[in-house]
Amino acid sequence: MAAPAHQNVTRAVHRHRHLSKQGLLERAFTFAFRGLVYAQIWEDPAVDMEALAITPDSHVVTIASGGCNVLSYLTADPAKITAVDLNTAHIALNKLKLMAARTLPDHAAFHRFFAQADSKENIAAYRDIVAPHLDEATRRYWEGRDLIGRRRIGGFARGIYKHGLLGRFIGAAHLLARVHGVDLRRMLAATSRAEQREIFEREVAPIFDRAFVRWLTSQPASLFGLGIPPAQFEALAGDARMDVVLKARLEKLACDFDLKDNYFAVQAFGRGYAGGEGPLPPYLQAANHDALRARADRVDVRHANFTDFLREQPDASVDRYILLDAQDWMDDEQLNALWAQITRTAKPGARVLFRTAGEPSILPGRVVDAVLDRWAYRAEASLDYTARDRSAIYGGVHLYVLKDAL
Repeated sequence: MAAPAHQNVTRAVHRHRHLSKQGLLERAFTFAFRGLVYAQIWEDPAVDMEALAITPDSHVVTIASGGCNVLSYLTADPAKITAVDLNTAHIALNKLKLMAARTLPDHAAFHRFFAQADSKENIAAYRDIVAPHLDEATRRYWEGRDLIGRRRIGGFARGIYKHGLLGRFIGAAHLLARVHGVDLRRMLAATSRAEQREIFEREVAPIFDRAFVRWLTSQPASLFGLGIPPAQFEALAGDARMDVVLKARLEKLACDFDLKDNYFAVQAFGRGYAGGEGPLPPYLQAANHDALRARADRVDVRHANFTDFLREQPDASVDRYILLDAQDWMDDEQLNALWAQITRTAKPGARVLFRTAGEPSILPGRVVDAVLDRWAYRAEASLDYTARDRSAIYGGVHLYVLKDAL
């Protein structure tokens, strides 16, 4: 399955000739994207679940990514979740999380595995409890070896959130800051929002004024670690310099939310969940564990393209769609094919939620009017969701609702 899935990633990203500068960047990105990208997904599930208004009869179709939000949506009690992804590592991570939720004996073991994620006991738990229940492909992935010969499952004894493309990107950002005399972990010592801003403005913000940092952030390849392909780099920058954009996004992450409640900031500045003692996504919270365990079998994980999956579904069969930021990767043909299938498969009351690197919705002027006119854009609500998304990485969070429901 890996080869066809990689071809789908290639079709989504490659837009220029092989040997052109942009073409080389696109091919470098797809090579980097073949491994684990996100050990933790970077979309706020609290915002998602409010916007989606999931009900007990909802069929949710979402891009899987790191699986945090897939499992967190179970706390809203949907009837079914279909999680699709083109990345083999993300499929394996989602299946591992779901099986661990079903088979580990209690929340403490689950918490140790995915919140602490740095204990040799996790490897024994995997071997003795979880692995016997996994499908062959998932076991083969986790028991296979990485580029330096270590078994991938060993990441859960070494701090899994320091691994993957995003984990290494955050590690590189910490290293770059230390070279300039700044310890990003200092942000986590703040005891108030006012102190957060003081530390950010005094210690972190000046990094972006350095000439080398300005040059580095102007290179599209520098953001591959965020899972941002060249086309999305352009959308993220817009008319501004990239260092200015990144500084503003990091300022929101560091200053706009209390760090005691923002696990995204704890990940960014601490490279983990503070030993599992800090804020956590819903699926890792003790209060949700029994529900998570009871509902884990409602999730169907598919190694598939989102549009291709929808083509196989009956008319009016899906209630909620979560596209993450995948549309930023798409050309107009791909975007129209996707929305044609969304509109065909949407039940009355269906909702579509997605994010964009830039601020505005990318659909007007690109998706044909005959399709887009079927949907109402909740502009005011979308601005509110964008402001409250604790991950702070995106320019816009967008909600569309099928007009038939209005």
